[in-house]
Amino acid sequence: MTERKKPGVTFESWVDKQIREAQDNGAFEGLEGTGKPIPVGDPGDELWWVRGYLKRENLPADALLPTALQLRKEIERLPSTLIGIRREDSAREVLDELNARIVDWIRFPTPPIVPLGPVDVENWMESWRINRAEVDRLEREHRSQSAEPLVAASDTAGASWWARVRRTLTWRR
Repeated sequence: MTERKKPGVTFESWVDKQIREAQDNGAFEGLEGTGKPIPVGDPGDELWWVRGYLKRENLPADALLPTALQLRKEIERLPSTLIGIRREDSAREVLDELNARIVDWIRFPTPPIVPLGPVDVENWMESWRINRAEVDRLEREHRSQSAEPLVAASDTAGASWWARVRRTLTWRR
């Protein structure tokens, strides 16, 4: 704990004394960047240090936005977020968690005040099911095109799906 400045002592001499004592105690030994010049960014860019901080900490630029705008952007990115989720319960969990954060912001809003409301989970889940079915279908097509056909197409024309599966299984044996 640092000591309090005594009355009558100037701030400059008090701070200088604390720095000198810390140097004497070795508090500044082995610090990162010792002996290196202080990095200066582009002189024309007044926010160079912010960009450097974001890069150093691996933070997206959205991290600097107010909460309401972060939530707004997250809602805009929902289609791409949900399409990467394979299980329905996981998709529902993402939507519920987003709604919880939106409700928290609505209870205690911080500026800027942006019109924002919870997302309709059932509506998003319905679109997720449709999109997920399409993605699964495309993935199956891609796999079937990349693999050699197991049964000739003429053998399966007009056959029921169970007959095609049975022929494929018996052909593999």
